[in-house]
Amino acid sequence: MKLWIGNVEPGTSDAELREFLARYGIDQVDSIQQVEGDGSRPAVVVDVPATADMLNKVTQRLNGLHWKGRTLTVQALTR
Repeated sequence: MKLWIGNVEPGTSDAELREFLARYGIDQVDSIQQVEGDGSRPAVVVDVPATADMLNKVTQRLNGLHWKGRTLTVQALTR
């Protein structure tokens, strides 16, 4: 399953993202892909081995959360 995380602070490393997600119950991350854009609101797509139910719960916890001075926008991707 995939999780889209928007408005990530520029320069945030994959290791920082993994550590952040682990605090909220996502202990394993298969891949992290940077999303192309103009650089003003960087985003990533994170591929995780989670059930849809777990991903929805994590999405609800993380969406709107402040991290590194930014408000995250988080969505579970179903495709």
